Amino acid sequence: MGTQIAWGDIPAGLQIGLIALAVVQIGVEVFALVKLFKTPDEQLLLGKKWPWVIIILFVNLVGAIVFLAAGRKPAPAVDPLSAAAAEGAPAAGDRAARAADVLYGSKEGDEA
Repeated sequence: MGTQIAWGDIPAGLQIGLIALAVVQIGVEVFALVKLFKTPDEQLLLGKKWPWVIIILFVNLVGAIVFLAAGRKPAPAVDPLSAAAAEGAPAAGDRAARAADVLYGSKEGDEA
């Protein structure tokens, strides 16, 4: 039970693997924390950030993966055509013309 292994006694390949796993774990946790603090409270599954901080930090890699996979509600979809019309884009006659303007840009800006 009380057996300790010195770091130098571990084979080099296993040392590299352990270091790589530690780097991945810290990277995923930092990424999850950054995403958590950029996400508004109303999009979080639990409604507040502090439970997710505890889950991410104390459940290690699994907690960070759970937050990234299921901890956030999807953002509401925005129709680019209605967003372009709301921004004061030139009014096109029909939906197809507005869609072409959104996808390819308006004809007025192409003159060069």
